[in-house]
Amino acid sequence: MTDRRLARYATLAALLLAVGGMTTLVSYSVTLYRLFCEATGALGTTQRVAADTAQVAARSVTVSFDTNVAPGLPWRFTPVQRSVRVHLGQDTLVFFRAENLSDQTIVGHAAFNVAPGRVGLYFKKIECFCFTEESLGPHRSVEMPVQFFVDPRMAQDPNARDVTNITLSYTFFRSMRPQGAPNLARFVDRPPDPAAGQQVFATACADCHLLHHAKVGPPLAGVFGRRAGSVAGYPYSPALARAGFAWTATRLDAWLADPQKAVPGALMPFHLDDRLRRADVIAYLRSLSPPVPSRPPS
Repeated sequence: MTDRRLARYATLAALLLAVGGMTTLVSYSVTLYRLFCEATGALGTTQRVAADTAQVAARSVTVSFDTNVAPGLPWRFTPVQRSVRVHLGQDTLVFFRAENLSDQTIVGHAAFNVAPGRVGLYFKKIECFCFTEESLGPHRSVEMPVQFFVDPRMAQDPNARDVTNITLSYTFFRSMRPQGAPNLARFVDRPPDPAAGQQVFATACADCHLLHHAKVGPPLAGVFGRRAGSVAGYPYSPALARAGFAWTATRLDAWLADPQKAVPGALMPFHLDDRLRRADVIAYLRSLSPPVPSRPPS
C-alpha cells in the first residue's frame, strides 16, 4: 500500500470521525443544553433539590405565578393563588389548578422558568408536577402542589441581592412522550395530610394566625373541641362570640370554605376554595390538639 493511499485512508477516517462527532453532538445538544441550564440557572431555569436545608432568613420576597397553555392542548390551567410573600429559606407550598376540557385523557408536560433569570440558581423546587409528564382524565379538575424555597444565598449575590419580586411561569404543552405518564388524580385521591396542611397553614394562614398567641386572629392550637369565640381576651365579632358551637372537622371545613356563610355576620375575609387543602389544614390543626383521654372501664 503506497504512502499516498495511506494518507487518503487517514483523511477519510478523520472525516468520518468528525461527522460522527458532530452527529452525536447534535443528537445530544438539547439534553446537554438542558443540563447546562439546570446546573447554572441560565435563562431562569430553577433547581431541583430533595429537601429544604436552608436557614430561614429575615429578608422576604414576593413570588408571583404566571400560567399558560400551548395551542393544541384543551386544558384550563391557573394558579390557585396569584402571589405569596415568603422569607428566603422558607419551605413554601402553593397550588395550581388544571382542568381537562376535552372528552379524552390527555398527557401534558409543563415547561417552566423564573424571572428575572438571574435568580434561577436560587429558586429551589422540592416537589413539582413539572418534573414528569402528567395524565389528566376527561373533564377532570385537580389541584397540583409545588413545594419550593428561595435560597438565602441570593442575598449575597451582587447580581441578585436587589431582587424583591420573582415570577414563576409555567406553560403546559401536549406531551410528545405520553407512555407511562402518572395520573394527576393522585393529588386528589389521597387522605388528608397533616404535613401538607402545616405548609398550607404557613403560606395561607400564618399572616393572621399563630398557634399559641393571638395575632390578627385568635390562636389556633387546641382549636378542636374548643367552643367558638371562647379565647379569653380576644375581641371576637358578636356573631362568632354567640355562635355557641364547638369546633369540629365539619365546622372547620364550612368555616374555611365560606366564613360568612358558616357564621352570618363573621368578619374573617379569607377562605380556602379547595376541599383537599382545607382537609390538609384541618388534619394539621387536629394533630395539634391533645388526644382525648380514653374512659376507664366501668
